[in-house]
Amino acid sequence: MANSEAQIGRLTSADLTDAEALVAEAGWNQIATDWRMFLDFGTAYAVREDRVVATAAWIPYGRCAWISMVLVTAAWRRRGLATHLLHRCITDVKAAGLIPVLDATPAGRTVYAPLGFLEAWGFARFASERRVIQPAEASVIIEPITDAVWSASCAYDAAVFGNDRSQILGRMRGRLPPADLVARRDGRIVGMLLGRDGRTASHLGPLIAEDDEIAKALLARALSRLSGMVYVDVAEAKPGVRAFLEASGLTVQRPFTRMLLGRDRSFDDVNRTYAVIGPEFG
Repeated sequence: MANSEAQIGRLTSADLTDAEALVAEAGWNQIATDWRMFLDFGTAYAVREDRVVATAAWIPYGRCAWISMVLVTAAWRRRGLATHLLHRCITDVKAAGLIPVLDATPAGRTVYAPLGFLEAWGFARFASERRVIQPAEASVIIEPITDAVWSASCAYDAAVFGNDRSQILGRMRGRLPPADLVARRDGRIVGMLLGRDGRTASHLGPLIAEDDEIAKALLARALSRLSGMVYVDVAEAKPGVRAFLEASGLTVQRPFTRMLLGRDRSFDDVNRTYAVIGPEFG
């Protein structure tokens, strides 16, 4: 199948077993619940040859849209499928009047740069199965996110992320209860954390906060109540939190770069962004 011959269709609920198989083959962490968010709130594409052999997806967030889940099974690589699917997503996003955004691996960065994607900022995945949590104190109240503070938590996230992604956050909430945390000072939200279960690890993020001490206190609370493998995708610009994670036993697994088409400045408030949801959701 040549690039020009690839027939792109929509990924459907009936394809989720195939989609999960692609994730497992790539060693990624997503599960069917993650794919369903693309089906319900965004657009997911598939190339089929008896079964799904390649995918890509995008999801809109206000002024921008996230492109991700570009996967091709080993036997069908080097035939232009990934590029074909990526261009389809970019065309869709631009037609919707939105700015395409993605989080690239070092290898992906060399592919996206010639297409006009510019680097905004970087982050790295920290991972560990066994941890010795370092103490973290902050003059805030840390408590589970309840219905009473949910709307305010989503508004706080939108102010930091620069776009409303409450639909995605709503689907994440409850998937990893120990990580559903909010920090408050004098009744005002000054930090929040969410997480989700995954195929290979629990994934913490987004983590947003007013300062390092609040971010570390949120992480310490969640990490102390989780067992097994944990991922946290932490901004390069947060050396204090990175040092805290390293002291707790987490190590860097891989770097990522946030890139935007034709723009080198992201919508995020980088001062308050400590950890992202993940490369698939921003």
